[in-house]
Amino acid sequence: MTYVITEACIGIKDASCVDVCPVDCIHPGEEQFFIDPDECIECAACEPECPVNAIFAEEDVPDELKRYTEINAQFFLNR
Repeated sequence: MTYVITEACIGIKDASCVDVCPVDCIHPGEEQFFIDPDECIECAACEPECPVNAIFAEEDVPDELKRYTEINAQFFLNR
C-alpha cells in the first residue's frame, strides 16, 4: 500500500504534505504533487496535513478517484 494524491491537489500544490514527509517521497508535477510508491513508507504524516483532503491511502481512494492511483504510478514510470 502507498498513499495517493488525487484531483483536489490540481492547481493548489500547497506543499504542507511535502514539509512533513520524513522520506521526501512527495514530488511536484506540473499541476499537482505525486507520491512515489517505491519511496513511501506509509507513515500517513501527509494525509492530515493536506488542506484540500486530496491524499488517501491507496485502499481508501474513493471509487470516482481511483484513476489517480494509476496517474500517480505513471508519473514515476515516465521520470
